[in-house]
Amino acid sequence: MIEILAIDDDRGILEVIRKALSRSGYMVTALDDPLKLDESSLGKYQLILLDVMMPGTDGFSLCRKIRTQVDCPILFLTAKTEEKDLMEGLGIGGDDYITKPFGIGELRARVAAHIRRENREKRHALCIGEVRFSLQERKIFCRDAEIAFTKAEYGICEFLALNRGQVFSKERILEHVFGYDGDSSDSAITEHVKNIRAKFQKFEINPIETVWGIGYRWK
Repeated sequence: MIEILAIDDDRGILEVIRKALSRSGYMVTALDDPLKLDESSLGKYQLILLDVMMPGTDGFSLCRKIRTQVDCPILFLTAKTEEKDLMEGLGIGGDDYITKPFGIGELRARVAAHIRRENREKRHALCIGEVRFSLQERKIFCRDAEIAFTKAEYGICEFLALNRGQVFSKERILEHVFGYDGDSSDSAITEHVKNIRAKFQKFEINPIETVWGIGYRWK
């Protein structure tokens, strides 16, 4: 299910957003205070709605802070209509504006359009369940604890996680991680997966599934 984060200090607007987008099949997390945001969970959202004018931390400041951690579309909710304000928001990483007051139809249409177009490559973070990838640092965390993987182990995990649900043969994984000219064999993938599972087992999870006769996939 597609997850959306909405942050606005107006609880009435948040409730409207939650009901409207929930009816469209989205799972909505609504926060009335930007200081309540758990940044470690940002990677699980496919779209973020940010109110521009909020006490404490305004939407522009929050966008600057989180844009380095997420790749998903960020849409501003704003009563501001001056061009300089709009350009500022787009310049710091925002993708679009929804001007207050807005209609339910417009909200749903804008959100749906951005999610349909969202095919950008992940560059910063990816969260699947309790596992979080820091893609730039090439690190993996579980419950905020870093798991020490080798370069090859990380490459296998990232490849499968970014293509979650798809089944890949050992040969395909080998080509992606080591290249066509790599010296490793299919049996090396088996051993790497074995080691990966052992490291995840310490956290009592096993995200890599064996599809017998075919290969592996990330659950």
